[in-house]
Amino acid sequence: MPENLNLLRAFWGFFFIFWTAFNTALVDVVGSEQQIPLSVVKLWASAFGGEIKSIAAKYSGSQLLQKKYKEYEKDVAIEEIDGLQLVKKLAKNMEEMFHKKSEAVRRLVEAAEDAYLKHEFDADLQYEYFNAVLINERDEEGNYLELGKEFILVPNDHFNNLPVNISLSDVQVPTNMYNKDPAIVNGVYWSESLNKVFVDNFDRDPSLIWQYFGSAKGFFRQYPGIKWEPDENGVIAFDCRNRKWYIQAATSPKDVVILVDVSGSMKGLRLTIAKQTVSSILDTLGDDDFFNIIAYNEELHYVEPCLNGTLVQADRANKEHFREHLDKLFAKGIGMLDIALNEAFNMLNEFNHTGQGSICSQAIMLITDGAVDTYDTIFAKYNWPDRKVRIFTYLIGREAAFADNLKWMACANKGFFTQISTLADVQENVMEYLHVLSRPKVIDQEHDVVWTEAYIDSTLPQAQKLADDQGLVLMTTVAMPVFSKQNETRSKGILLGVVGTDVPVKELLKTIPKYKLGIHGYAFAITNNGYILTHPELRPLYEEGKKRRKPNYSSVDLSEVEWEDRDDVLRNAMVNRKTGKFSMEVKKTVDKGKRVLVMTNDYYYTDIKGTPFSLGVALSRGHGKYFFRGNVTVEEGLHDLEHPDVSLADEWSYCNTDLHPEHRQMTQLEAIKRYLTGKEPLLQCDKELIQEVLFDAVVSAPIEAYWTSLALNKSENSDKGVEVAFLGTRTGLSRINLFVGPEQLTNQDFLTAEDKENIFNADHFPLWYRRAAEQIPGSFVYSIPFSTETANKSNVVTASTAIQLLDDRKSPVVAAVGIQMKLEFFQRKFWTASRQCASLDGRCAISCDDEAINCYLIDNNGFILVSEDYRQTGFFFGEVEGAVMNKLLAMGSFKRFLVEFNLCSWWHSDLTAKAQRLKQTLEPCDTEYPAFVSERTIKETTGNIACDDCFKSFVIQQIPSSNLFMVVVDNECFCDSIPPITMAPIEIRYILLFAN
Repeated sequence: MPENLNLLRAFWGFFFIFWTAFNTALVDVVGSEQQIPLSVVKLWASAFGGEIKSIAAKYSGSQLLQKKYKEYEKDVAIEEIDGLQLVKKLAKNMEEMFHKKSEAVRRLVEAAEDAYLKHEFDADLQYEYFNAVLINERDEEGNYLELGKEFILVPNDHFNNLPVNISLSDVQVPTNMYNKDPAIVNGVYWSESLNKVFVDNFDRDPSLIWQYFGSAKGFFRQYPGIKWEPDENGVIAFDCRNRKWYIQAATSPKDVVILVDVSGSMKGLRLTIAKQTVSSILDTLGDDDFFNIIAYNEELHYVEPCLNGTLVQADRANKEHFREHLDKLFAKGIGMLDIALNEAFNMLNEFNHTGQGSICSQAIMLITDGAVDTYDTIFAKYNWPDRKVRIFTYLIGREAAFADNLKWMACANKGFFTQISTLADVQENVMEYLHVLSRPKVIDQEHDVVWTEAYIDSTLPQAQKLADDQGLVLMTTVAMPVFSKQNETRSKGILLGVVGTDVPVKELLKTIPKYKLGIHGYAFAITNNGYILTHPELRPLYEEGKKRRKPNYSSVDLSEVEWEDRDDVLRNAMVNRKTGKFSMEVKKTVDKGKRVLVMTNDYYYTDIKGTPFSLGVALSRGHGKYFFRGNVTVEEGLHDLEHPDVSLADEWSYCNTDLHPEHRQMTQLEAIKRYLTGKEPLLQCDKELIQEVLFDAVVSAPIEAYWTSLALNKSENSDKGVEVAFLGTRTGLSRINLFVGPEQLTNQDFLTAEDKENIFNADHFPLWYRRAAEQIPGSFVYSIPFSTETANKSNVVTASTAIQLLDDRKSPVVAAVGIQMKLEFFQRKFWTASRQCASLDGRCAISCDDEAINCYLIDNNGFILVSEDYRQTGFFFGEVEGAVMNKLLAMGSFKRFLVEFNLCSWWHSDLTAKAQRLKQTLEPCDTEYPAFVSERTIKETTGNIACDDCFKSFVIQQIPSSNLFMVVVDNECFCDSIPPITMAPIEIRYILLFAN
């Protein structure tokens, strides 16, 4: 028994030692887990939420405005928007506007052709014209230079105050051309008759801007006249014949194979000239053309090996890619032209059968220093007798030994021969082929109207000077070819040039009533190639990191901005000019791309008659599909529009102030007042929009007195934490009230023209309005404005809420109100709330002041508004607490969205017919930007994270009536092994396989 007892004692002794050791080990692992009581965090969140909502509601006047709209509830009519009817009406409006521009161009064509018909060429003609470079230039003695006499230039508000002459045009001649060449002087002389038509067109349609005639001889006549300045090297490289509008109007769509001789005899300067010739040919190809380049010696070398045996679209990106590969060509070996010709004919024939490309207009461009044969057997096999493929031959070098063979090849195949001896000869000699390809159109007198997609021609002086706050001005051009009607030349098909006029995209937007499209709705138009004419996303997104959709704006495809349409259902329907409806979930980035709004859009589309364009309208589901009409008297509305705090969206067309010069200085508010009082009977105004503006002015008028009473009450806002209150309505009406002096504002740019995202624009509502509309009614959305700098330097917080007419989802959002307050004031309220506790003795078991925890306030996109480390303000929470953010994503509290941009694709693979053999290549990438959104149904969450040697606990609690969350995190367990979650872009590359 004693032995058993001793054994028992030994056992319990051992067990005690074991238990102590185990318990100590357990403490090592678990003891560092900080227990954060959910009830306390909920108390803090509730206290802060109540306090900050009280402030936001009080100073914004949201409850007053909601009450005022409710009072009119019985007097308004709510309508569901008929998307198809709306898009058809807008298309009709655009058709009328486009027709006016087309008619202006047609009058120029008729005047130019009549003037040339009456003109007789005079090789000795002496004529002093206004040279755009030399005008108003004097020599050292003070005398005007030849071709540079006095040309009166006056700043004109319609042309952004550029100095212009609205009575006369002037003429630009490329630097590499002689400005007194007889062909140029004669062309300038007979085209002087266009001045009267330029002025008449401008009188008929004062919304016109630049009109011009681009001559086939190379000179460019422009109205109104403007001074051109050479670059730092004294050169003006602009040649109108290289511009997209000229190429599209002068020629039909074409398929082109360029053959470049890289045999040993092409070494040195000849190969350099050959490469420049190829580059110049590429300049003359447009989006309707298809091409490929083959270098040849005893073998064939596709300049882009991935694209052998096919043609690709000649858009800007593809052409630039091929140019880069030209530098890799070098000369060696023997030139076997017969192999190259066989390959070119086979390629054109097979591409023709795919149904892509031009189908009827095809050409082979041969660039070589000689041909030992005429290769008539090859032409007989592939091209005779129909001669459907034209052959253009470019003889490189001064030797003429093989010129006869090359001339014969060109003439026997309805082409053209030219010899290029120096680099200076390249440009002019390449242009000759355009005249040949234009002959069918000239002979048939096909005056087709051509419209380009949206582009920026930064080579023009007005493009460089007309830059607005968004950068260079986007425009489209309507152009038409000018032909010789002289009997002796008609059969030869002589192209005289192309006339055109520019239409800024802003002009198109004026035909679109933004107020009928809802808060997130928009209209867009594309060409029959799928390229964008106008779209809200066709603009610089943001400067930070240079994240732009395109380095230029030419040839941006609809699929690059409506990228969720993976199967191109919407794009293809619009390209095929159909009328219909399409729906999809979309993710729209806002706030410099850092936030995302997820919604379902209904798209309605139809064609614009008389143009190659199709128009689309996107309406967001829910409140975006409803519109309401209110009614007040003109007298009531005018009275309340007179308030000094009222402003209207500058870029919206309440009245068309462009039609008459005397109206151009008017603001939209002034125009409405003069229109309603009958003082300006010539003003054309949108009666429906003005009626709704009057209604909003009356309903929102009481808030001015409310704000004023707050500002005058010295006991209110004594620390001046709230600085601005603001209001916006669905009609573009805004009211602003300052609670501090203008010089005391922390954010001087807020709600000014410089703050583009926070004011009403032609294509979007203010950011604070759009975000408030997606919040639960009655709640506020809070955010810190993002700086374009690397580090966020914002010192303010914006709060806004939406005002709905009814209490259901079918109610339109009629307005939004908000305030902007100092960040320091906002954060102080947070820290005060986070020190509260429910204990009777006032001693709190836990506080945000404790070193053991970190407290954060984040928004629904994961950005930090409050942190104990002030420097973290504005950062993404995942960068600071990667382990916690990772857990929140895993638990479904936050969702990650990848917003895709096609930033670097150079080759549209769907436009490629085939490749001859299996080949693996990279199609340059898509770039996806992550964005994060909280799950609305989750109000509170607790969690533990297993780290290296501890468990990290956290609590996340939603702030009531807001988009905010309080996050309290254990600060004693470090999770360094879990990397931060960033918003860095993700580049995605696709492996494409080409089969036989």
